[in-house]
Formats: sequence, structure tokens, C-alpha cells
Amino acid sequence: MNHARGRVLPEPQRRLLADGRQIAYFSNAETPPEPGVDRREFTPRPTSSPTHLRRDPRTGTWVMMAPARQDRTYKPPRNMCPLCPDETGQSSEVPGTSYDVAVFENRFPSLSTASVGSDFTLPAPITDLEVQAPGYGRCEVVCFTDRHDGSFAELTVDQARLVIDAWSERTVDLLSRDGVEEVFCFENRGEEIGVTLAHPHGQIYAYPFLTERTAALLAEAQRYHAASGRDLFESILDAERSDGRRILLQTEHTTAFVPYAARWPVEVHVYSNRKVGQLAELTEAEADDLARTYLTVLRAFDALYDEPLPYIASWNQFGPTVDGRLHAELFSIRRSRDKLKYLAGSESARGAFVTDKTPETIAAELRAVLPAIETVEQGA
Repeated sequence: MNHARGRVLPEPQRRLLADGRQIAYFSNAETPPEPGVDRREFTPRPTSSPTHLRRDPRTGTWVMMAPARQDRTYKPPRNMCPLCPDETGQSSEVPGTSYDVAVFENRFPSLSTASVGSDFTLPAPITDLEVQAPGYGRCEVVCFTDRHDGSFAELTVDQARLVIDAWSERTVDLLSRDGVEEVFCFENRGEEIGVTLAHPHGQIYAYPFLTERTAALLAEAQRYHAASGRDLFESILDAERSDGRRILLQTEHTTAFVPYAARWPVEVHVYSNRKVGQLAELTEAEADDLARTYLTVLRAFDALYDEPLPYIASWNQFGPTVDGRLHAELFSIRRSRDKLKYLAGSESARGAFVTDKTPETIAAELRAVLPAIETVEQGA
């Protein structure tokens, strides 16, 4: 068992796929499903990194160049889904008759550890305008369930908790590797978001750099702490609780709210009430509570327009620093029952968002559907 700071994480069953990629099966069952054997035939994996990084000299940010992703699986028919279990081991990324949660290395990664030593470091910027580096890192696929139909919102609380434990174990593992600076767990849901595989799944990226978003969050948190002596995220949580208008759920361990400056037409942030930096630092009770709250938010998303809502679920995790705090950001591009929010000139070209709804309106609409969801939860 993997002893994290907050709780004991499940130890997965680890296997290799036919081309040498790693796969991990997670289960809470006393007798977990037996992993199958991958019998597919593959050409040898590249001996050098199939991707590379280029530094934008104007912003200092790194861009991942991954042309092989053009060949990734695109909207296959259900009988050819690569995420459904396959007992023959001939057609799926997940061999076996069944599984609870499976995590494997992406066959078409944006980042890879191929032929790159463990002592990898990015080149330091000097004056060169064209700086390139191997696409070091790791991309993993997280299959939330072996059921093809459905969504994360339809998982049970125990199933959702197992996914949280899988995210936690993978974060601890990946952050322990030399050259990894940030681990990002996320889910894209819906064709409008760009999803090409219908089976319920998410992804994990292990970057060799701090992403622009994370760097901005930490810089603002450091500025706020220097000016006020307070923790930015603690102050945000206190302010939202005090105001109350944007709160959706407040439990013993977790708070979900629409942020004061929400950028998206549907947006909810989920905070642990206790200051922790990563999912693995949550206690048993906190992880259980987070699973329930997270499911309720996702079910509210689907109840908003009485149909599955396209969304992105983004987990912000931080290292041992006074400036970061674990929290999830969930948002949708749907601005009404039949309209999408397009990121046009101001948003895409300048990152300056214009929102069509006030955060208070978003919160009121989501709160209006909560009673029916809570009734379903109590009767489950």
C-alpha cells in the first residue's frame, strides 16, 4: 500500500501492454478483476521522443509539438471502443473481462519519457529565439469505469472515491520522478469540448515545466501573501462563505461555489475546507466527502438543461508551498440550452473573457436543481 500523508492509497495491479506501455488496474474489491493479456501486434515504440517542446520567446511558455497525435483514434463505433474491456486481448487498450478503474500510458502522447534520461532538465532561456527540447513527461488515460455508456456523474460514491484515489496515487508517483514539475488531472466531456472517445475517461499530464495557468495562480497568491500576510485561497473561501450568494454546497470538509469572477457561463470551484496541496493529502473522511460533493456538482450540471452538459474538469494541485491549495475548477462552454460560448477575439487572442451571465445568476440556476439531486442521492 502507498502511504500518503493523508490516507493509505490502494496499490494497483500493474501490467505491460503489448508495446511496453504500462497499465495499472485499481480496485477496492477483496478479489479484484483479473487483468487480461494484451495480444495485439504493434510496431516497436519509438526509441526517441515522438514529441518535442518549443519555447515561445515572447511569453517564455513551452509549446508541445506532437504531430503523431493526428493519427489518434477518432470516434470509433461502440464495438471498436479501445477503452472497453476485451477478454481476447486483441482490440482494446484494457485487456480483461472487466475492471473498476484503469490507468494506462497514452498511445498517442503529447509528452513521453522515451530515450530521455531521468536527469532531464529544460534548457535555461538565454538569448536564443529558437529553443527546443525533447517532449519529456508522461500522458496517461484514466478509465473511470468499464461501462461504455454513462458518465462520471453516474458513478456511485464508492466508484468516484476510487477514481480520486487513482488520481492521488498517480500524482504521487509522477511527481516523484526527476524532471516532472507539475501533474494535471482533468476530464474533457462532450463532443462540443472535442472528445473523440465516448467511453467515460479522463487524462493525466505530467509536465516538465509549470504551466502558465499554475504559474499565474502561484504568482498572484505570493503577491497577495506579501501584501496581506494571508493565504489567498483561504481568504477566497472565507469571502465566499461570508457572502453566501454563490455557494452551492458547504459540508464539513468541502465547499463548492461559483467564483466571484467566473469566466464561463457555467463554472464551479470545489475546495477542501482544510488547507492541503494535493489529493493524496486528504484524509479518508475528506476524500469520501469530496467524492459526494463532486458527484453532486456534476449531476447539477446535467440537470441544468435536462441533458448531458459538455464540460472540462480541472484539478489544481500544488507542492509543499504556503501559496497553493488543492481545488477543482469545473466549467462548461454551454451558455444556454441551445447556445455555446465561443472563445472569439478577446478571449482567444488576449485571454480577456467576456461573460454573458453574472456568477450570482449561474449559482442561482444551479441551486435550483439541487433539491431533486439530493432526493435522488438520498434514495440511492
